Amino acid sequence: MSNSAHLEIAHKTLLTPSEIDQSKIEKILGKMLVPSLDYADLYFQSTHFESWFLEEGMIKNGHFSIDKGVGIRAVSGEKTGFAYADEIYLKAIEQAATAAKTIAHHGGSKQKITFAAKNQPIIPQYTADNPLMGLNEAEKIDLLKKMDLAARKIDPRIIQVMVSLAGVYEVILIAASDGTFATDVRPLVRLNVEVIAEQKGRRERGSMG
Repeated sequence: MSNSAHLEIAHKTLLTPSEIDQSKIEKILGKMLVPSLDYADLYFQSTHFESWFLEEGMIKNGHFSIDKGVGIRAVSGEKTGFAYADEIYLKAIEQAATAAKTIAHHGGSKQKITFAAKNQPIIPQYTADNPLMGLNEAEKIDLLKKMDLAARKIDPRIIQVMVSLAGVYEVILIAASDGTFATDVRPLVRLNVEVIAEQKGRRERGSMG
């Protein structure tokens, strides 16, 4: 997937719902970068996480969560200030930016920040498809049950099987006072299988993911 497609996803996921655009981000960074401050950046992130756990042929646990926020960093010489807004909306970001800037002395005129029209090209290592949407709930449970049956068929000495499926979909956007405006979309999936085998009273455990 191209950089422009990643950028479109980042805008749609992180900025558009809060009516934030690049010009507003530029103004926030411009207000932060007083003469005594060397560098500042904003790190937007949205994380969708889902997990399923099957044991003894039954679903024992399921979890789903969505987290969004903005981390803000300000650097003045050897000092660094951090602040975080756990909601993506303009007022919260402005307050966090002010908090991060307190490491520097106030005063002086603010500087104008302009993001580069074209950043260094990055070759995507994977598609930006959301793995959490690849299968519906019934299909995910069916997959875990099939893995359970397949593991038990391998060896009659296997007495217990535990299977877990986890998916993460992260969308990241970084805007910095040096003009950097970069995005990344990270679809991650992991399937784990753990078995317990028993023979003549002796048990052994093995796993693979």
